[in-house]
Amino acid sequence: MATNLFVGSLSWNVTDDQLRDFFAAAGNVVSAKVIVDRDSNRSKGFGFVEMGSDEDAKKAIDELNGKELDGRAITVNEARPREERPQRGNRY
Repeated sequence: MATNLFVGSLSWNVTDDQLRDFFAAAGNVVSAKVIVDRDSNRSKGFGFVEMGSDEDAKKAIDELNGKELDGRAITVNEARPREERPQRGNRY
């Protein structure tokens, strides 16, 4: 079963591909996504990485939490389930 990881304290320059490559050292990466602001298209400084197994996820947390990526020490932990949000009205 794949495990989703939260990655915080990312440099604003980190791309999805850089994040994927960084986590590949710990195991099979299913997906990697840096979260960006929808208006400015600028990184929000965090992202999510989905690892191929629980073992790979644990290894990634143990080995990569506190490691430096693009000049910043990153935070890696298991992502919390996404909360349900109320529907927002149309934006004009």
